[in-house]
Amino acid sequence: MALGRLGLIRLSLSHESRKRVFCAVLLPGWIERCVGAKRYLLSEDVIKLQDFQERKLASARLVTGSQGNYIVMINQKLQRKEVILKDELKLLLHLCQSAGDMVTARDAMYRYHADNRKLVQRDFRFGPLFVRLCYELGLEEMAAATLTDESMKGFFSDSTSFNIAIDMLFTKGSYESGLEVLITMKNQGVPFDKYTFTLAAATCYKLNTPESLDICTALMDEGQTKGYNIRHAYCFAVALALRQNDIGKAQSLYLQIMITDTKVCQNLKVVLLASSGAVSDAISILSAAMMPKSPLFVKKLEFSQEVIDLFRLRSEAGPHGTQVEQIVSQLALAGQVTQQTLDDMLCHTPIGKRKPEGIIQERKFSRRTRTALQSKLLSD
Repeated sequence: MALGRLGLIRLSLSHESRKRVFCAVLLPGWIERCVGAKRYLLSEDVIKLQDFQERKLASARLVTGSQGNYIVMINQKLQRKEVILKDELKLLLHLCQSAGDMVTARDAMYRYHADNRKLVQRDFRFGPLFVRLCYELGLEEMAAATLTDESMKGFFSDSTSFNIAIDMLFTKGSYESGLEVLITMKNQGVPFDKYTFTLAAATCYKLNTPESLDICTALMDEGQTKGYNIRHAYCFAVALALRQNDIGKAQSLYLQIMITDTKVCQNLKVVLLASSGAVSDAISILSAAMMPKSPLFVKKLEFSQEVIDLFRLRSEAGPHGTQVEQIVSQLALAGQVTQQTLDDMLCHTPIGKRKPEGIIQERKFSRRTRTALQSKLLSD
């Protein structure tokens, strides 16, 4: 299995290895800028944090008395070693407002899991609620520690919990912890989806070691066999291979990308061509991107200033120097050179699916009985 060795690889990631600069490929300083970039990789329609927060507000209205009293009651049950019921834990996870509340929620989850460990299938997934709470409150370390705790094996049986946790760790710059969560996910047999592959490739890209490149390459093979559309993940893999000065692997990975007309793909292509000495081919891409007769409403392709700088550096000693300077000047005059870095292009938050407004109204009553529908606020 392509990912079989993932669980065996542990992190021997020194500070120096994470900041290895391959001057033969990219300009010095690029890696240092990449390490500091912290942006989300999952869209709101995947994380669903806003929806979760709305449900929390609705849950608070259902509690008789204060939320604090309910959490105190759960704490007392834990102290008396009483059974935590499903609905109690469900409501508790919708009432947490602080790190202290989260300690209670975590302990209640441990008790609930210990009492129900033998259940093969459960009718409710608590994992996404817990991880979204950690996401909301900035408790990435608690999320990672709970997900990777061997005693909680089987509690987090869904990819959503792991994906949100890895995204949160990525944003905080905790790339080693993110890889540990990924390894736990694989070892526990939780299936990877297209978001997992993107998050994993992005984490490996940030780690920037020979080991992380091996992991990333294996992941791409696995994702391809499953038929997922993981173009963004492949872009991270190509960039990682470039950072590791493995031009051959970068070219091989790039060839797996089916649609390459996006901004990040075209920028990566210019870097690949310039790094491999194919300056004339890079010139062709930049020339075609200028599109002098394109309509005003068509957004022209932009190239990062650092990619342009690399392109000029690679061509200044060759026969194409004058032509390159002309193309670069024309691109700049056309507004097609941006200060956005290649890392900015890679580490962006997807827009996600837009919900239609004013078209579909949520039904509040059953069409059959005309009675009020049960609230969705306690769903997972």
